[in-house]
Amino acid sequence: MIIADSGFWVALFNRADRHHARARAVSQALHERLVTTWPVLTEVTHLLAQRGHTGLARRFLERCFAGTVEIFELDAEARARVLPLMQRYNDLPMDLADASLVILAERLGHGRILSTDQRDFETYRWKNHHPFENLLLT
Repeated sequence: MIIADSGFWVALFNRADRHHARARAVSQALHERLVTTWPVLTEVTHLLAQRGHTGLARRFLERCFAGTVEIFELDAEARARVLPLMQRYNDLPMDLADASLVILAERLGHGRILSTDQRDFETYRWKNHHPFENLLLT
């Protein structure tokens, strides 16, 4: 599975986004399922709705809820990692959605991600020292 960040989803669903063409091309070429987290779903629907795209927010959720996207649950062990991660990356700062993706990478054992957030995902490390591999911006 490949991890999908908020920026990827916003770019994929919003044709006006500067990363839309790349997100669409990468999405169509994928041979693996996508996985994301509930905090990312919340952030994407908020960002799309805030930009006046409530219909796109609903279409995004329809796609996710149809079973084409795996949604990672933050169990008690994962939730215990959120605050230490946010503290570690306080200078960026790290938000809940990004922390959930670092935890997801730790669970998957890889950091292959689709993200428009180059700065943060070049800085974040899963399991404290493994870098992410951003498949969208390479």
